[in-house]
Amino acid sequence: MPSGIKDKVAILGMGCARFGERFGDDAEQLMVEAYGEALADAGIETAQIDAAWLAVGFDAMNVGPSGIPAAMALRLPNIAVTKVENYCASGSEAFRGAVYAVASGAADIALAVGVEKLKDTGYGGLPVRTRGTTFDMIGVVGSAPGNFAQLASAYQAKHGVAREDLKRAMAHVSVKSHANGARNPKAHLRKPVTMETVLNAPIIADPLGLYDCCGVSDGAAVAIVCTPELARSLGKTDLVTVKALQLAVSNGWELQGSGWDGSYFPTTRIAASRAYQEAGISDPAGQVSLMEVHDCFSITELVTMEDLHISPEGRGWREVLDGRFDANGANPCQIDGGLKCFGHPIGASGLRMIYENYLQLLGRAGERQRQDGPVFGLSHNLGGMPNQNVAAVAIVGLEGA
Repeated sequence: MPSGIKDKVAILGMGCARFGERFGDDAEQLMVEAYGEALADAGIETAQIDAAWLAVGFDAMNVGPSGIPAAMALRLPNIAVTKVENYCASGSEAFRGAVYAVASGAADIALAVGVEKLKDTGYGGLPVRTRGTTFDMIGVVGSAPGNFAQLASAYQAKHGVAREDLKRAMAHVSVKSHANGARNPKAHLRKPVTMETVLNAPIIADPLGLYDCCGVSDGAAVAIVCTPELARSLGKTDLVTVKALQLAVSNGWELQGSGWDGSYFPTTRIAASRAYQEAGISDPAGQVSLMEVHDCFSITELVTMEDLHISPEGRGWREVLDGRFDANGANPCQIDGGLKCFGHPIGASGLRMIYENYLQLLGRAGERQRQDGPVFGLSHNLGGMPNQNVAAVAIVGLEGA
């Protein structure tokens, strides 16, 4: 039986570029910005890196169909650089590649890079691209707001939630995240918003309004990982280790039968359960200190609270309104502003989430630092649509926890 990777891998260093409308910078410059911070944090030289993984969601609009641009931009020492793509969970996939390489002993030090230049596409949302019949049939059926609006309607119907109550809960998600993002110098959107502003915003896909949808940004994030033993030999004392890393991919069940009612993400529930088992977490609500989840839409964050087994099923919307996931709540979620304020440069998002948890665990998050001594940080990265997707759950924590 697999033994898992708990505490077999430590995060040696991380970096994150400033997210936003970076028209003056190309993808390579964003990678260099994030990598420079990560390399300084790790305290190593580029020549010490054994292998790398590059995450990009839209290769034709960013860096092309290989890892060569990352190798050239970062001047990597002729090592293997593997480009990965797994819908919007691509950043988590790159992290998984680097972590597994170290855990297996295939690499002493490995690098994960995620980058995306979405603003250059000219689209107001995720770009529309065509790759033949297969791609048209899988992943581009309807719009992202339209598909996630159906998630909201299904949740509302299943749990008997009044429309206005669900709208207020979704608005609270947005207000909370914008308040958090205002304290983050690397976020794209740094302006607080009011409940009135959110509730009165134009409808994009009923019941989702403008502020229920995350924005479009450019950005990059980087992680450098190694074994805990190597990290200590390099002078690191306070270590953040990987406790669990699980992916679950839709196998067609959601589309091909009547068992799924459209109100939740089966993949997230599966990945979360596996991750908790791997990490040795028996009480997620009591043990997970803070969360970064895939809030592409406010309803997604709300539903994810239940899919992660933090909120009881059907009560996530109430706990959102009660402030449980606010910055000062019991289980703060998106304490850095989330996708709502960073936007969603696809390849970078999963790594950006881990970056925030890493900073919080080390007490380095500045003005937004959680003061109660966080122990475990969970990130949830979702790719695809509600009816076919990949869910990634990564848990990082202090060594020995």
